[in-house]
Amino acid sequence: MEWTLRFLGTGAAHAVELGSASAVIERDGHPLLLIDCGPDALDRYRETYGESPRALYLTHIHMDHVAGMERLFFQTWFGAGAAHRGEVKLFAHAGLVPWLQERIADYPGVLAEGGVNYWDAFRLTPCSRGFWLEGQWFEVFATRHHRPGTSFGLRLPGSLVFTGDTRPIPEQLALYAETGEPVAHDCGRVGNPSHTGLDDLAREYPGELRQRLWLYHYGSAADGRIMAAEGYRVAAPGEVFRLASPLIATEDAG
Repeated sequence: MEWTLRFLGTGAAHAVELGSASAVIERDGHPLLLIDCGPDALDRYRETYGESPRALYLTHIHMDHVAGMERLFFQTWFGAGAAHRGEVKLFAHAGLVPWLQERIADYPGVLAEGGVNYWDAFRLTPCSRGFWLEGQWFEVFATRHHRPGTSFGLRLPGSLVFTGDTRPIPEQLALYAETGEPVAHDCGRVGNPSHTGLDDLAREYPGELRQRLWLYHYGSAADGRIMAAEGYRVAAPGEVFRLASPLIATEDAG
């Protein structure tokens, strides 16, 4: 069985030419899980797979990562995804659910005609330590982005760690990247109080871990070239990375 990670977009919120930061975990060339759903993620997803996503995970609720959720509702209720109405799996940390409800689902009347709730289109699964999807256990862990408790990374044990937007998290990666997983990591050329920069990587992470980083969520194509010149692997929109097969989940994983 072949596992891959495909970046749909790799840009920071203002880097529209790079696409909103999102990626898809693929199994044998088929999409298994969409990570984040920003403004253009659905267009890029449909261009790649010819269908709407059946399962997605949200790292946090900033609009450059969830602005496509309203469109996904309409695609699922009326459009090409209507055959899976009520079956689209949406995973998010339980602490994010109130924010997701407030920012996306709480508009007074999702349809002018009434009679439909936003969540009727989805199967929401709040999680804390992780979740199961098609026989695979995914771990969820806190990251450092704006207010504590509002951003969470994702780990497919043995295969991948995906940080979402974050400052450096050496303590978390010492635990969640302990078996040598590659780490898709938020990084721009210059860091700020909400995002990692190149100088942060050199200061916070050992050399062995830095060699496993796949950097994304940067500010421009030019910034990406500068970061790559420093010796880092910088993800490009549409790029596909090979993953190792996941570890077998233990019986008490959940």
